Parts: sequence; C-alpha cells; structure tokens
Amino acid sequence: MGLIDRLRGRRGSSGAAGKGRGRRGTLDRASGSADLSHLEQFVATRRGVEGYVEPRTAVTETTILLVAADGEWTRRRIDGPETARKLSRDLTVPVYDAQITGYPQRMRDWSARQKADDKL
Repeated sequence: MGLIDRLRGRRGSSGAAGKGRGRRGTLDRASGSADLSHLEQFVATRRGVEGYVEPRTAVTETTILLVAADGEWTRRRIDGPETARKLSRDLTVPVYDAQITGYPQRMRDWSARQKADDKL
C-alpha cells in the first residue's frame, strides 16, 4: 500500500457521516490525491525540506507549507493537522506549527527573488 493510499484510507474511514461531526464548513475544497502526490514529489526533488502546518480557517482547509533549503516553497491542502504530521513522518520531513514558529526567512527571500525576476 502506498503513502497516498494509507493517508486516503485514514480519511476514508470517517466516511460521509463523519464529515459534519465537529467540523465547520469552509469555502475551500478538500484535499485530494493530486495534493498528496504534489507534496511527495516536492520532497523527493528538493533537499532540506521542512513542513509548516497552517490551521483551518473559515475560508480554507488545513494546509501544509513545504519549504526547501533554498527557500522554494509550495502549499497544499491536507486533511487536518494529524494527517500533516503523519505525512511529515512518512516523508522524514520536520514539521512545525506555523502559528507558533512563523515562516523561515529563506522562504521570504526566495519569494522576493521570484518577484524581482518576474519584473525583468
């Protein structure tokens, strides 16, 4: 069984009845296999990746932000903080709570470089 199947199985065990239990609705879509595949691919093709779990809001589901050693980053929806932590363990990536640690400076520096390159 692959990583995506294991994570999907955990989500699938709550079923449709579990969807409304203790969860308020958001305007965002739920995470899917494409999101998980993207995160796996990002980790596999970059070095020094760290994860930052971002809380669910009224507008978006829980997300995980992955930041590589050079500051390149990606963000995808995830089925809650527990799934983000499990994914991070499975991919052997350290994970932090974004509300507590904030984001690394290298991420902001990378974004600034990308913005400057777009203007050229």
